[in-house]
Amino acid sequence: MKPLKILCGLLCLLLLASNVRSMSHWNEARGVYDDVCYLRQAHLFQRFGLGGFDTDISRDDDHYFASKLKEVGFPTWNDVTTVPCHTPMPATKKLVLQYPPGTGMALALFPQGNQVIPLFVTATLTMFGFALLAIIAARSAAAVLVAGAFGCLAIYLMINPSKASYSMAPTMMVCAAAGYLTARLFTAPPRHHLWLTMLLGLLLGATVDFRVANLFLSSGYFLFFLFSFLSSRTARIVVHGASFTVAYLIGMAPTLLANAINAGSPIATTYGGQDVAPPQFSLSIVWQYVADMQFVLLVLAGASIAFMLRAHRNDGARRVALVTAVNLAVNLAFFLSHPVVTPYYTIPVAMLSLWSLLFGALMQPSTAVAERSEVTAIA
Repeated sequence: MKPLKILCGLLCLLLLASNVRSMSHWNEARGVYDDVCYLRQAHLFQRFGLGGFDTDISRDDDHYFASKLKEVGFPTWNDVTTVPCHTPMPATKKLVLQYPPGTGMALALFPQGNQVIPLFVTATLTMFGFALLAIIAARSAAAVLVAGAFGCLAIYLMINPSKASYSMAPTMMVCAAAGYLTARLFTAPPRHHLWLTMLLGLLLGATVDFRVANLFLSSGYFLFFLFSFLSSRTARIVVHGASFTVAYLIGMAPTLLANAINAGSPIATTYGGQDVAPPQFSLSIVWQYVADMQFVLLVLAGASIAFMLRAHRNDGARRVALVTAVNLAVNLAFFLSHPVVTPYYTIPVAMLSLWSLLFGALMQPSTAVAERSEVTAIA
């Protein structure tokens, strides 16, 4: 299988090179208002350090944001009352950025004027790394082909549709890592479970710092710990559930801090308008997802869950599939009843699901090892 693994790795490498070449021609001023707002967020962190959490429009005294809006042709670029992506906060009497701070913090790691390309290249390299990890871990020709095909898909998605939002680059990186840790958590020996639980909670909490809707990416995990406690009521489950929760809160601490500074409370939202509208199920919303590429990924995730539940008798594999199924269901319930639809809204949960299932399948013991384990258990 070594030649096949090398071939799949080379295909992923070629796609990586193609992506990097395409990304090298991207323009940060492409006329999308969200882009300019994320760049303003990054500028605040580079200018004020931790003071960048305060995103009040009055802090644009150097006219960075106004000049960016003018650059992309915003008609009232010099009127602070009409700026895009900002929401008035009655509690603090501020006009603040609606986004959580994570994407701006990620962009701020790179020099001003050349931030987007290195962020997306870094994210694409991360996809390539996890793809290679999956290919190397595969123990059959079929598994190698599946890992190689999915690796190519994950790398391609960094061009389309991930480029639609700067928040998708760091989100995709964390989803890949969280998918790997999900599989590790349910297949590793019990002595590793606590630190894996904490690390997974930290990563899932961090996804909220990039997109508030990523809050739902943790739903299946919280429900897993709840059902585990109700069914067993052991101290071990309590410790693991509490550790996951604490780590999760630490991960999303930047968002909680930003909310406190800008909205007046850690649990207050800086969003407004349709983004905070109550759920409203509509067939038109469902159809928009069905007609989009996201639907293909969601169907692939659902089919993979069904296959894993049927093909694997191992408890670890089944737990990965069940947690993923619940997580996917809760996320779909939210997005299919949310009035705003974009080409990338369900991509994070789809990729978290697929990475979890892929590594969950690859980390299972071989048939021979499994059979010996069963014989030993019976004896």
